[in-house]
Amino acid sequence: MCAESLLPSSGRRVFVALGDSFTEGVGDRDERLPNGVRGWADRVAEKLAKANPGWEYANLAIRSKRLRHVVSEQLEPALAMKPALITLYAGGNDILDIGTDMAVLMDDYEKLVARLAGSGATLVLFTGFDVKVSAVLELLKKRNTVYNQRVREIAAQYGAVLVDYWCLDAFHDQRMWDSDRLHMSKAGHKYLAGQVLDQLGVPHKIQPKEWEPLPRLSLREWEQQQRRWVNDWVVPLFGRKIRGITLGDSLAARWPEPVRVPRKRGLKKVAENRAKATGA
Repeated sequence: MCAESLLPSSGRRVFVALGDSFTEGVGDRDERLPNGVRGWADRVAEKLAKANPGWEYANLAIRSKRLRHVVSEQLEPALAMKPALITLYAGGNDILDIGTDMAVLMDDYEKLVARLAGSGATLVLFTGFDVKVSAVLELLKKRNTVYNQRVREIAAQYGAVLVDYWCLDAFHDQRMWDSDRLHMSKAGHKYLAGQVLDQLGVPHKIQPKEWEPLPRLSLREWEQQQRRWVNDWVVPLFGRKIRGITLGDSLAARWPEPVRVPRKRGLKKVAENRAKATGA
């Protein structure tokens, strides 16, 4: 059941989403939409428009962006849109970088939150999830713990809505994750959209998946999965880090300017109309 709505029913209704791949929608593939993904933020925008027509939506998030990029590339454009609702997840890619100073990172995060909260918009923040992908990444657990504790403190300090992703038990099922094990699957994005909407008091009919238990893998099957994951995802990831490139280098924001979200067929209708207008 949703709580009382935290959002305006009239006046300027603009939702702006900031961040990286988490908010861009990576893992929730849809070739009909910009950058070939959909994601939880698109789903939230569509439910906002369905519950209360007239909402506009911009998504400035781009995969691989660090906190400094969100500040330098997304902050001012977002504030210029005079949003009523802002969502922010940033810093996860910094946690994966060697040499990140967590104290400095979280100080910069707080400064960003202060600017966003000062806009008067309803602000939604997220903790990070402790993804169990490999013992190799267990060294990052301490950083995740620091990040999450500071996000909780900062959310309380600035009156932000907190989606405590760390505590969402549904994400312990591996089917909530894409094949890279770091990004949510379609089911994961859909479930998270429901969690955000619940926190904001927006009605919706998103229901969690009800799956049968996964079959137990043999040792050989498990080893094959591990080798496939390392070859397909881990090796390319470290290769990009060595070369100093990211998957987001050639991408633009999916919805860089606020678009009016149709009550029926949502953002897919917007994308189709754009394609017709450009002859694509």
